[in-house]
Amino acid sequence: MIEITSDAELRELVGEVMPRAANKERPSLHEHDREWLALSPFCLIATAGADGSCDVSPKGDPPGFTLVLDDTTIAIPDRPGNRRVDGFRNVLANPHVGLIYLVPGRGDTLRINGRARLIRDADFFDQMTVKGHRPRLALVVDIDEIFFHCSKAFLRSELWKPETWKPEALPSQAKLSHTMQPAGTSIEELERYYGPEYLKKLYAG
Repeated sequence: MIEITSDAELRELVGEVMPRAANKERPSLHEHDREWLALSPFCLIATAGADGSCDVSPKGDPPGFTLVLDDTTIAIPDRPGNRRVDGFRNVLANPHVGLIYLVPGRGDTLRINGRARLIRDADFFDQMTVKGHRPRLALVVDIDEIFFHCSKAFLRSELWKPETWKPEALPSQAKLSHTMQPAGTSIEELERYYGPEYLKKLYAG
């Protein structure tokens, strides 16, 4: 393997940044950013611990789940999960976060970089109630920069083309859990757990 060890080497290989991309980041939300957040049901949150170890966590809810508090601040509700809270623990040690917001069918994405805080309660929590679940905590992000990212990755991967999907080519979630996360639970119990009843547990806990 031939390793790149300097910015100069990297630039020599990939070339200079395109003019349109060089200065596209903004320090605050534009009207179009707000529109995107209002229609996005899913985002990825990247965090890093004090030691540099990284984590990426998916967050999903009905479109518009990310609440805009003002031109430079957004809030993301937490929902019941596996309670590992890897990303939240990272934020306690290192507040810097990176977010990517997706809108189904769109190849471009909205990217936000900023500094996050964990909030255990606030007046705006009532606005983030879904199916009777008021979040116990929220991630509040102070925006440093925000910009739209092009669609090339989605076009290359054909991510939104159903005819390319092959979910049945992989073991079921129950089988993966039984094999990779042994906890003394039978495959039959896991199939029931991840079956129709699973949908009823999304906001319970």
